[in-house]
Amino acid sequence: MKKMIKKYRKAKGFTLVELLIVIIIIGILAGMMMLSTGAATDTAEATKIVSDMRNVKAACIMYFLDNSEWPGTGNITSSVDRYLDVPINNNTGGGTFSITSGDNNSLWLNYAASNITAGSGVANKLVKMASKAGLYNSGTISVTTSPDYAGGSPVLMIIRK
Repeated sequence: MKKMIKKYRKAKGFTLVELLIVIIIIGILAGMMMLSTGAATDTAEATKIVSDMRNVKAACIMYFLDNSEWPGTGNITSSVDRYLDVPINNNTGGGTFSITSGDNNSLWLNYAASNITAGSGVANKLVKMASKAGLYNSGTISVTTSPDYAGGSPVLMIIRK
């Protein structure tokens, strides 16, 4: 009879060691999930920036086709907003678009934002996407240009060579 009571008592609850082990395992899994979620957020933000730049570049080309001239340099919000589904001011997440002239009469679309600084997760993802997306960080057309976005330099995409 005593054996049955002891066996029944042991099976009734968990020991402190068992509970601590479960809590540690849950903590490790949660930490791993937070790391992967942070990287996914940076990738999503970098992809959104590239997508927005492509949309604004297409709007600049449509502006040229309608007006036989490119949008003026500087802030381009008023000139290309009518070619976009979502106005630039609602689309950028705190960043600003502008156009600058480059070498050989080229035009560059600039995107500058506070979340793109050297070493940030978004900047690192943009560097990895640069060759496929056609991103630069200086106004010279060169295949060897590897953007680093140091010192808050803007993300550039060429509109016209």
